[in-house]
Amino acid sequence: MALLEIQGLSKRFGGFVALDGIDLAVAEGERIGLIGPNGSGKSTLVNCICGTLTNEAGTVHFDGQAVDGLLTHERTRRGMARSFQLPRPFATLSVAENLRVPLLYAVNARPGAKLSPAELTARCAELLTLVGLREKAAQHPRDLTQVEMRKLELARAMAAGPKLLIADESMAGLSQSEVDDIVNLLIQLNERGITIIMIEHIMRAVMKFSQRLVVLVSGKKIADGIPATVIRDPEVEKAYLGQ
Repeated sequence: MALLEIQGLSKRFGGFVALDGIDLAVAEGERIGLIGPNGSGKSTLVNCICGTLTNEAGTVHFDGQAVDGLLTHERTRRGMARSFQLPRPFATLSVAENLRVPLLYAVNARPGAKLSPAELTARCAELLTLVGLREKAAQHPRDLTQVEMRKLELARAMAAGPKLLIADESMAGLSQSEVDDIVNLLIQLNERGITIIMIEHIMRAVMKFSQRLVVLVSGKKIADGIPATVIRDPEVEKAYLGQ
């Protein structure tokens, strides 16, 4: 059974069709790259999955249950999390305190999952160690580099204890070595059992990360399969790679 199953998902903004009958199944433990030109519907798809937007047609099932109609925080508490292209941490809180917020909000709200103060502290330390920010725990986000801000953003998403993580352009504006750093971190998170959908324009990163590649163009899914095969698809080359 798929962890995430989308059937016939459609979304309109007035007369503009942003998503047109998208079908997508994501197995537990998969690493999927989601690509497409600007305006292809990637962000709209993610927003419909996470509940930020309401789709006019189609269904979203997560972990065996329909989540249509659930609010974003309800989906988060069921095991969905996302990171954003532009991190917006709480500027007046320390790096560690930025993780306590989602831990209290998402984890403690689950039945039987309340963390003690000591467990909260330990979980923050574990997450910061995982993303390489343990030594920055007492600092504020303004003291972090760009790549460290992206790591904090991923740690904040991971604090919700997700089964599925959607990483939205976590590498935009980073150097090649920093891109490799983030890709390696995402692979590490996947190896810990997290299913990941990565939205990215940096093809080198997409190809290194993805076990499967999904391509959207003009609100439609035009390809879905093994990355090396998908990028040679004439329709993908024409619409996305400009060849």
